[in-house]
Amino acid sequence: MSQARGPATWRPDTLAVRGGLARSGFEETSEALYLTSGFVYESAEDAEAAFKGDVDRFVYSRYGNPTVAMFEERLRQLDGAEACFATGSGMSAVFVALAALLGQGDRVVSSRALFGSCFVILDEILPRWGVETVFVDGADLDQWREALSEPTTAVFFETPSNPMQELVDIAAVTELAHAAGAKVVVDNVFGTPVFSRPLDLGADIVVYSATKHIDGQGRTLGGAVLGPKEFIDGPVQNLMRHTGPSMSPFNAWVLVKGLETMSLRVERMAASALTVARFLETHPRVTRVVHPFLESHPQHELARRQMAAGGTVVTFELDGGKDEAFALMNALQVIDISNNLGDSKSLITHPATTTHRRLAPEARVAVGITDGVLRVSVGLEDVRDVVDDLAQALEAV
Repeated sequence: MSQARGPATWRPDTLAVRGGLARSGFEETSEALYLTSGFVYESAEDAEAAFKGDVDRFVYSRYGNPTVAMFEERLRQLDGAEACFATGSGMSAVFVALAALLGQGDRVVSSRALFGSCFVILDEILPRWGVETVFVDGADLDQWREALSEPTTAVFFETPSNPMQELVDIAAVTELAHAAGAKVVVDNVFGTPVFSRPLDLGADIVVYSATKHIDGQGRTLGGAVLGPKEFIDGPVQNLMRHTGPSMSPFNAWVLVKGLETMSLRVERMAASALTVARFLETHPRVTRVVHPFLESHPQHELARRQMAAGGTVVTFELDGGKDEAFALMNALQVIDISNNLGDSKSLITHPATTTHRRLAPEARVAVGITDGVLRVSVGLEDVRDVVDDLAQALEAV
């Protein structure tokens, strides 16, 4: 008879359902929701000991909460990280991870292909605090090599990038970064915890917008920072406690339940996304289609090497610019216009006028975001209806 297996040997889908489970004295089946801002103590001495750190217990939900802790532990086990801290949104996760690493006089090297708000953090906010930011083309290892030829504190990139799906070779860039003394922070939103495991490829820190695939049903906001215990329990926890972008217990409960079905959802969505991409690639009105698992993607081999699937997003371009892109969006009947992604509903956005509008025109051109570019997040509808909707909209423009 085989021996019983515990969490250390459970496979990802089991961890997604049972990882970090901490039942109350009522032995409930579903995870408990602790909607409380604070906690009480048996004595004044107990409260003093808690705030001194002499005892390990919850003291205030801005610092930590039992429901939030369950989400953190479950995601930590899924990603294979030493520790995890949940945040109120994906952007707070990105900012906290970078701010916990960087200070005045430090240097960060980043891929220039970033989500708009991430670019603002690196291009506008951190430089105001005396941090030097150097941008490179993420797919060009020679540019990374040159930028990392001098001491550097942090490296940051998305892979695949939003929205143009440029990949970064995680293992190769991590090796260069570590040689320069840098910690590597990877935004794994497009990769998802199911398809991409940056920590296994040498990255130091992973950040998520849990709003996307982890919830994946358009219900709530959330983020997470994962990495070494010393980093999470030290500078990340210090920033979180004293600046306050913490996750609410209710959002954590929703996200815990989201993790249970995440792999089922994203595997179906990724398969549908590849079907949509192949359809768009054959349409005469479409001038370019970008999806990591399309053979036409310039980094297709890298995608196959470091991802289990190509993700849930398809990016494509029309040669008629903004007017044609808007006409297509307005003709859709199934796909909704929205700036979100990773949702159970298929969504389309025009990055140049929404998610990436803060980028200067030349910065958008540098990463390939023209006025004709559209981003489709493929959901859980029957993929035939999604394809039919795009087909009729393309005929209408």
